[in-house]
This record gives sequence, structure tokens and C-alpha cells, in this order.
Amino acid sequence: MNKQAFNPFLPVGEYIPDGEPHIFGDRVYLYGSHDNEGGWTFCMGDYTVYSAPVNDLTDWRREGVIYRAAQDPDSSTERRYMYAPDVVQGNDGRYYLYYCMSGEFGFGGYYGPIQVAVCDSPAGQFEYLGYVRWPDGTPMKKYVCFDPCAFNDNGRIYLYYGTQYPDESNEILANDSEQMSEVMERYDKTAEEILSTPENVNGAIVAELEDDMLTVKGQPHHIIPYEADFGGHEFFEASSMRKVRDKYFFVYSSQYNHELCYAVSDYPDRDFTFGGTIVSNGDIGVNGVTEDCRMNMTGTTHGSIIEINGQWYVFYHRLTHKSDYSRQACAEPIEITPDYRIKQAEITSCGLNGGPLEGKGTYPAVIACYITNGNMPHGANKIFDHSFPNVTHETFPGRDTERFIAEISDGTLIGYKYFSFDEPVNISLTVRGEGDGKFLVFTDLKGEAVSELEIAPAADWQTVSAPISISAGTHPIYLIYRGTGMTALKDISFE
Repeated sequence: MNKQAFNPFLPVGEYIPDGEPHIFGDRVYLYGSHDNEGGWTFCMGDYTVYSAPVNDLTDWRREGVIYRAAQDPDSSTERRYMYAPDVVQGNDGRYYLYYCMSGEFGFGGYYGPIQVAVCDSPAGQFEYLGYVRWPDGTPMKKYVCFDPCAFNDNGRIYLYYGTQYPDESNEILANDSEQMSEVMERYDKTAEEILSTPENVNGAIVAELEDDMLTVKGQPHHIIPYEADFGGHEFFEASSMRKVRDKYFFVYSSQYNHELCYAVSDYPDRDFTFGGTIVSNGDIGVNGVTEDCRMNMTGTTHGSIIEINGQWYVFYHRLTHKSDYSRQACAEPIEITPDYRIKQAEITSCGLNGGPLEGKGTYPAVIACYITNGNMPHGANKIFDHSFPNVTHETFPGRDTERFIAEISDGTLIGYKYFSFDEPVNISLTVRGEGDGKFLVFTDLKGEAVSELEIAPAADWQTVSAPISISAGTHPIYLIYRGTGMTALKDISFE
């Protein structure tokens, strides 16, 4: 099997969510938060960067830890985690890292300033520089300083940030003292600051910076009216800005929480109109998939778009471990039409590969793009304790960490898109658990099974194989388990 890229495209034990991809020189760098494998809250790790040559997106290299939370002088027991960052090259040629500190489960993340670190190289050791400030040197905390994105528009530096919770309109808050008290505590702002019309504290915000990369030039303001109607896809968080030809694309996570959307303008700081959905980590909106039949557990998403060697991609993240706290970087190719439209990308197993994966060799089962029992939850800021199929891991003394899909029960669907086959092959699955039944193999969920693999209860991993009736060409592979008990799946092979 040749070297390939599959989702998640970093090592399967790495968790870099909230990805902001940028090209510096001849490499693309992925900046993001850093979750722990099986973590119990968001962003427990220090910032770690990966990069790849722009002409080979199968070759991701770990650049190492570039910045530690302990370097921030405001780091404390209450606010010790660094959330979704971004990096921009300043007019002086140096690289500036923008981020926010937060505490467990996001508490404390909505009232601090935006912090800044700097480095002479895109993946070197960043050093603390300061916080975004007013001209008098005091911290700039207008609106909600959360999820910063930095953008250099031909020498003008823009900073985007903000959040907007559902049902926090001025009218509702003004008439609900209990909810207002909760919002005041969360944002550490007065009711007057929150309700000041039309400058409600919620929403997507932009501020221009001086060349020192710290000082705000003028007043921050909403780039989208606070109560603008985007048909249910209103801004929630995860601001990101890109320029596509002569238009500005504002990428963000919507109120649905599982999707990245975009808005378009002729200007970087105003007049944005809703464009559509770019990707959903439950594939909701693609091929008739609805909220009621999401193809994965869904939850937070955060990412952006980038053009690499003439091809546009969307970078996003998926959830694992039945939680919102162990998220992995994924990417899919997209097309931006001449009239600046993006068709929603389907989630796949082969995102950055430039085409389907080879229908031969062994693949980790966890590269599945569909994992569903037909009733998958949406999880925001929690770990579920009920049973449903999920990507997880186990570590044993003296053995490598094992990563697999667990809690597979009767009716579970596991899907891989796409593989390229030259000829009929045997398919093999590495399984264990109490499962007693069979996996049915499909290339079309509306068609007949093309293979069956019988499994029996086993305490340790066992491999089951069967021929697969498949024609030459590109196909998805879907596995549906039918039987009693729960089983786990570690590998899928073709030979």
C-alpha cells in the first residue's frame, strides 16, 4: 500500500481540533487547540503544530510543542487551558499567535482578553508578547473575546472574535432575570453592557490592529448584525476569515454547532450575506441526512478553508470517546464556483488523499466516516455514559495503545468512503467482544450485501475474512452488524 492520507489525517492518537490551516513558504501548517486522548475537558494540551509540503498532503510532520500554557502570565488554576488559536504573519515578517485562556468546560473563557505570542518562524518556539489592548495600554475586552482569528489583508491586520449563544436576544434577556444573571456571570459584564442596542455583547466582531499587532485601531464592531436572520444558521463561534479572489469569506460555526458555514462580502469588516453550509461533522444536509439520522455523534466544530496547489479544502474536526473533549482534525476537498458558492462537502475517509484510498492493505477501523446506530447524540461540552458506537482507545502495560470502534451493537452502521478496487478481493475484519452474529458488507445501502463475515464471542482480537463480490472501480464500503452482544472493530483489510 502506497503512502496515503485518510481522515483523521494526523496520527490516529493525535487530537488537534479547531484547525486553522495556513501556507507559509512551501508548507501548510495546522494550528489548533490540543485535546487529550480520552480527555475530560477541552484543550488540555499545549499547542502542537503539524505541517506538510504543499505538494504532498500525505506527509504530515509533527513540528512539536510551539507554545505552553504556562508561558502565559495569566495562566492560573481557574484559567489554565488555551483555546482555539490562530497565527498570522505580521508586516514585520514575524508570526503572531492569538489565543484565549479558559478553565474547565469553558468556564472563564468568555471574559479574559485575547493573548498574543510571537516567533520568527511559523513553527518555532513562540514567546509571550502581551494582550490585545486599547491605545492607553489597558486590556481590550469589548464584546466577548473568544475564538480569535487574525487576518493580514495586504498590510491591514484584522482580528475577528466573538460568540453568540442561542436565545440570548435583547428581548428575552431583558425579560428573564435568571437567564440574564447567568449571562452576566458567564461574560463578567453588566446588564447594560450586554443589552446596549445595537451593540449587544453577543455576535461576530472585527477589530483592526496597529502594526504592533497588539493595539486596537478604532472601535471593534459587529461584522454581521447581532440579530441577523441566516435561516437558522446564525453565528455561534469559531470566527475565521479567508479571501477568495476578490471576495471575503467569513467561516464560522453556526447555532447548530455541528456545521461550518460561510458568509460573503466585498469588504473584510461589513456587509456579509449568508452563503451556506460547508461541512457538517454528522454529514447533516448531504444526501438527505437529517438531524434525526446523523451519521456520527455530533458536537462542536471549528475550522476554515484554504487553497493548496489550486485545490480548495475545508478543515474541520470530528468527535471521539463519546465526548466533546477528544476531537480530531479532518479535511475534505471543496469547490468554490465562479459565483462564489460552495456546495456542502460530504465527509469521507479519504479527504486529503486526492482520490479514493487503495482497495488493498490494512486500514485502522477508526478512519470510518460513518459510525451510527441510527440514534446518535449531539454532545456539546459533555461525556455521554449511555452505550452507542464510538471511537475510543485502551492502553496496556508493555503493549502499544490500541484504537478501535467500540460498542457496536445490532444495526450499527460503519461506513468508509471511498476505496478504489482493481479486482475482486477478500475483506478481513479484526474484531473482539461478546458479539455473536455477522457483519454484512454493502457498497450501496439500497442494494444487496456483497459479503458476510461471521463473528463469535472472543476475549482477544480475532480476524475474520470472506470474499467480497465487487467490480473494479471506486466504491464506498459499509458494514452493518447483525447479532447479539456488542463487538469492537480494530482493523479493516483487503487482499
